[in-house]
Amino acid sequence: MIEILTESLRTAVLVTGLVVIMMMLIEVFNVSSSGRMFSGLRNRRFGQVLLSALLGAIPGCMGGFASVSLYTHGLISFGALIAMMIASSGDEAFVMLAMFPGQSAWIFLILFVVAVAIGLLVDLFHSKYDGCHSMNVHDQDLEPRHEHKHERHYGWKRIVMFLGVVVFMGALLLGWLEGDEPETTSGGFNLLSEEWMYWLFAALSLAVLGMLLFAGDHFVDEHLWEHIVTHHLPGIFLWTFGTILILGILMSHFDMASWISDNTILMILLAAAIGIIPESGPHLVFVSLYAAGVIPLPVLLASCISQDGHASLPLLAESRGSFLKAKLINVAVAVLIGLLSLLF
Repeated sequence: MIEILTESLRTAVLVTGLVVIMMMLIEVFNVSSSGRMFSGLRNRRFGQVLLSALLGAIPGCMGGFASVSLYTHGLISFGALIAMMIASSGDEAFVMLAMFPGQSAWIFLILFVVAVAIGLLVDLFHSKYDGCHSMNVHDQDLEPRHEHKHERHYGWKRIVMFLGVVVFMGALLLGWLEGDEPETTSGGFNLLSEEWMYWLFAALSLAVLGMLLFAGDHFVDEHLWEHIVTHHLPGIFLWTFGTILILGILMSHFDMASWISDNTILMILLAAAIGIIPESGPHLVFVSLYAAGVIPLPVLLASCISQDGHASLPLLAESRGSFLKAKLINVAVAVLIGLLSLLF
């Protein structure tokens, strides 16, 4: 139980930290450009879907976190969110690249094409943004540089955020937040792991530290503290921690592999259903069985489409309605593509 609790806490801190860092950077880019950087993205549905699918195609959950952050701020459409979730295979993408790299490339290409097509289709029938719509540029942000928006005082809010980012960056660099990963190469720097992404986010954390040192009081207090730390951070952490803890307890008493049968259609339905779980782990069963030649490609495709690792956990924290709708669409697409692929 202690191990499950520790792993849940590690995952919650990692997910929350990554999402918060990205949210802060998005705020910086939006305010520094007076809202122009993302205003064009709002009016280009195809660009949103394409960008989100590309982010989802990045192995691991980092790209997915970025898409969820953009969606919860009302910057990309629901169809673009769906595209990310279909294109993403979570942390299992690393395992797939290690176990069957050639086939994995084709699978990722199929997922990307399906993601873009379904994302555009969803946007034809879903025009409402469900985000928090908090990416606002205030009047103070538009004032000339000599006005009070650039006044800077090192109050307790700025210091707390600065120390928090320093601790998170240190945890990334020291490997305290790394989970157990399969061995894919021997020695040296492993590109088939998330280590390089941790270093990337450590570098991005440095940019956030610079922003906290030099940004004006209004930006730090209103955009970073009130919007991100107060409004978003607690919910993301609590929902992520609670979900991972409950799943860990359930999965410690239940063997996913015992569900496996020889019925391909049943396996497609099962793979799509298990993909609802916002966790990297259950999907690994299907990856391993496919690599061993036990299940056919349609089952793996259904699993890849339905699941997205940890990427949807921040969405669960921000909008349960969007999470449920997105997962239902993903499951339906997973079953459809799985059954259609049986024809080939």
